[in-house]
Amino acid sequence: MTTDNTKALLEVRNRIDEIDNTFLKLLKERLQCAKEIGTLKSKENKAKWDPFRERQIYDRLLRDNNAEFPEIPLQSIFHEIITTCRLSQKQIEVAYLGPEATFSHLAGVKYFGHSAEYRAIETIEDIFHEVERDRVHYGIVPVENSIEGSVTSSLDAFMKSKVKVCGEEYLDITHNLVNYSGNIKDIKLVVSHSQPLAQCRQWLRKQLPDIPTQSVFSTGVAAQMAAKDHSVAAIASSLAIKTYQLQMVVKGIEDYRGNTTRFLLIGKKSPAKSGRDKTSLLLGLVDRPGALNDTLAILARRNINMTKIESRPVKGESGKYLFFIDMIGHYEDGIITEACERLQEFCSYFEWLGSYPQAREISTTNS
Repeated sequence: MTTDNTKALLEVRNRIDEIDNTFLKLLKERLQCAKEIGTLKSKENKAKWDPFRERQIYDRLLRDNNAEFPEIPLQSIFHEIITTCRLSQKQIEVAYLGPEATFSHLAGVKYFGHSAEYRAIETIEDIFHEVERDRVHYGIVPVENSIEGSVTSSLDAFMKSKVKVCGEEYLDITHNLVNYSGNIKDIKLVVSHSQPLAQCRQWLRKQLPDIPTQSVFSTGVAAQMAAKDHSVAAIASSLAIKTYQLQMVVKGIEDYRGNTTRFLLIGKKSPAKSGRDKTSLLLGLVDRPGALNDTLAILARRNINMTKIESRPVKGESGKYLFFIDMIGHYEDGIITEACERLQEFCSYFEWLGSYPQAREISTTNS
C-alpha cells in the first residue's frame, strides 16, 4: 500500500528526472551552438578562445544566481560545460609532468576539464620543448608553492624557451601517504617528488624517523613504484590512488595547511584581454647601483600592481641575473603598454612572457 509520503517522494523524483532530461537536451543544444560558433570563427580566422566572453558568462551566471545555488559548485559545473563546448570547436592536447595522476595532471584537468587530451611528459624542460616545437597546443607547469617557494626548473626553462604564458591555475595540495597494503608497518622506503618530500619533512621525521626517503621525477612515478614494490610508500594525490590501485595509509601529511601550488599554462600565443588579467615579464638589469629600484619605480609611478618578483642566475655568466615579474593588467592596456615600452628602453634585457586571465577563485577537492 502506497503511503502519501511515498507518493510525494515519487512525484519529486519524477520531477528530478524531467529536469535532468531538460538539462541533457539543453546541453546538446549548447554544444551545437558552440560548434556553429567555431565554424563562423574559422571563416573569419578568429581565435577559438575568447577569455573576455567567458568572463562575461561567469559574471552573468553569478549575478543571476543571486547566491541561491552554492557559487563554487556553480562555477565548477559551468567550467566543465564551457570548456567541453569550447573544445568541441577545436580539440587540444595538453602536456603535463607525468606520469598520469600527478598534481600537474590534476591542474590541467582543473583548467581544461576532462574533454582535453592529456599527454604525460617526463620532465618540465621537455614540456617546454613540446610546446615550442608545436607537438602539443599547451603545456602546464608548476612555478611556485606557497610553502616551498619557486619551482626553479620551470623558471629556468622560461629563460631558454620561446613560449608564451596563456593562463594560470592554483591547486590546493593535499599530500597522502599511500602504498599497496594500506599498512604503515609495511613501509621500508618513502618516495616522491622533491617538493612533496620537503613539504612533509616534519611529519616524516616524527612518524617514520627510521624510514629513508628518495626523490623521483614526479608523484606519479612515486605511485608507480609503490604499486610495483609493496615495501615502498609514495606521497601522492588521491587520483594516484585510483589510477594505480593503491591504499591510503595516512591522508594529509603535509606540515602546513593552506598548501597551494601555482601552475602556468604555456603555449605559442597569449590570449586576448579578459578584463581581469596578469602580465609576466623577464628582465635583465644594467649593472649599476639602484638599477632594480629604478626599474620598479617605472611600475610604481604608473600605479601598476606588481604581484611577484623573482631572480634567477644566468647559466654560465657569473654574477648575472634575470628577474621574473608579474603584474596586474594586460599588455594591451595603455598603462601596461607604456610601462613595457619604458622598461625596454631602460633594461639590458626585456622579454614579454605573456598576458593572460587571472585564475578563477575556485577551491579544489582532495588532491
